[in-house]
Amino acid sequence: MKRRFRLSRSNDIQRVRRVGRSYAHPLLVLVAAQTQSSQSKIAIITGHRIGFAVQRNRIKRQIRACLDKLLPDLPDGWHLVVLARQPIVRADFIEIDRALRSVLKRAGLIVEVKAEDGRST
Repeated sequence: MKRRFRLSRSNDIQRVRRVGRSYAHPLLVLVAAQTQSSQSKIAIITGHRIGFAVQRNRIKRQIRACLDKLLPDLPDGWHLVVLARQPIVRADFIEIDRALRSVLKRAGLIVEVKAEDGRST
């Protein structure tokens, strides 16, 4: 995920957590708030409960990789905060991708597309 799509200011993250709507999953929580900006921005938060720095950074890299594929489908004008939960440490990349797609779909930010063979993508 390119830096221009990252929400990095502490004040912005606090505002999103305060006024945004949250969508929970056992692996992560998505907090979404609509803004006046023309571009959507995303913050990824992994707390100390996740583990040591190596584990926290690995989880952040995996979430960023999942978001890279989804960024073109996200509408403009949203600030998102993704909070990792402790069970994400034992999840593989595919489970993290499914969890992220699930919360984004429930938030109404992406639409699942049916493939020609009938599977959801």
